[in-house]
Amino acid sequence: MLAAVLHDFNDLRLEDVPMPTPAPDEVVVKIKACGFCATDYKAIKGIRKNVSFPCIVGHEPSGVVSAVGKYVKHVKEGDEVVVMPSGSCGYCKYCRQGKMHYCKQSFTTGGDGPEDVRPGAFAEYMKTAASSIFPKPSNVSFEAAAITEPLSGAWKGVIQYSEMEIGDDVVIIGVGSIGLLCMMVAKAAGAGRLIAIDASDYALRNAKSLGATHIINPRKEDARKRVYDIIPDGPDLIVEAAGPIQAVQLMVDLRRRGTKWNVFGITTHEKFELDGGLTHFLEGRMDASFGTTPLAMSKALRLMETGLVNPEKVISHRIALRDIHKAVEIMGTPERNKIVIIP
Repeated sequence: MLAAVLHDFNDLRLEDVPMPTPAPDEVVVKIKACGFCATDYKAIKGIRKNVSFPCIVGHEPSGVVSAVGKYVKHVKEGDEVVVMPSGSCGYCKYCRQGKMHYCKQSFTTGGDGPEDVRPGAFAEYMKTAASSIFPKPSNVSFEAAAITEPLSGAWKGVIQYSEMEIGDDVVIIGVGSIGLLCMMVAKAAGAGRLIAIDASDYALRNAKSLGATHIINPRKEDARKRVYDIIPDGPDLIVEAAGPIQAVQLMVDLRRRGTKWNVFGITTHEKFELDGGLTHFLEGRMDASFGTTPLAMSKALRLMETGLVNPEKVISHRIALRDIHKAVEIMGTPERNKIVIIP
């Protein structure tokens, strides 16, 4: 089969590799679409270093089951499915608490985090544990279904962890693809005023078209002053979905008493300062969110199936696997949203 194999940083090669065969508790999926995540790009370009070579990245796939192991009963060949990019032991204290993404025995297919990294979905086929398979709703396209994992992360951060309530005034800092998904989840959940902050006018135009009530470019105006002009009492919830440390600091500066704030986008080990006394008396709540869980995946699929969120709206490019080097180039440009790879 054809696969994009990463042999070293900046050394991505299209190669013919052996077809995967399933173990008794595994499933092989013929990939129909796979989202291109920023963590994939960081692995390819050497921005993150926790990569073992050779490897196949790509961890946001949808497809059709092509083979099942002999112990697998809940899916069969021909089923249209979505693949959760991780799996867990199911027995440790974290798994028993529903926090599978904390599992120390977890694995990832083409992703980041666990030490056990298995071949991912920038390929024509991939295999994974049967427990990581979810049925794709029939009314959801393969391209939209490939965004289930990032949408599940948005639901987990905004709804499950930060507990956004109907009518909350919400600020999203950073409205690339993941920030847009957070914004769309917040809108579907009944956000009141929904403010998008980004240094890119391209991103802000997208945010406005997808439901932001207000947009702010911090390079052109004082973001804190503008937020408090719009919401004199300050935001109920702030989600940092940008990545740079400056976005985290802006989130800290935007707080008022009782504000909930979610450190969602930054993954680099950088420091920011907090005034301890002020943080104490503001009595807000900080959350963070990484990875996904079976619950979050199920919720994301329900959002798509019922039409509450349509992730196709964040797709800016659909690129064939054979043209993946073009996709890598586009990932490094500012005017793009979600790229989906089509084998």
